[in-house]
Amino acid sequence: MLGRLNHVAIAVPDLAAASAQYRTMLAAEVTEPQVLPEHGVTVVFINLPNTKIELLEPLDEASPIAAFLAKNPSGGMHHVCYEVEDILAARDHLKAEGARVLGDGEPKIGAHNKPVLFLHPKDFNGTLIELEQV
Repeated sequence: MLGRLNHVAIAVPDLAAASAQYRTMLAAEVTEPQVLPEHGVTVVFINLPNTKIELLEPLDEASPIAAFLAKNPSGGMHHVCYEVEDILAARDHLKAEGARVLGDGEPKIGAHNKPVLFLHPKDFNGTLIELEQV
């Protein structure tokens, strides 16, 4: 079911500063910020030869990322994203196996304009997992 690792997401308190750090210190290619109101975040991607790093900043205090940063003020790894060919089939299989899909269980459009779902971290060794249909 799982395809390749699409990205590792890191929550940051200051997206501009984090982007500059990656761009300057690590000579990384950083995309332009993208506002995702449905997810409550602004994101940029760091393009790597084999995957991406996603930097996330909350849009406001209601964002799930704001709650994460309240517990981790310096930021930190938030989730990993794996690619799947059929997100609905993956969701149905995971639910049948006892995994919890966050939200209403229906895919939302993510930063790559593709359907995404999130899986409860308590079902996956404390790691929040995002699935993205490719």
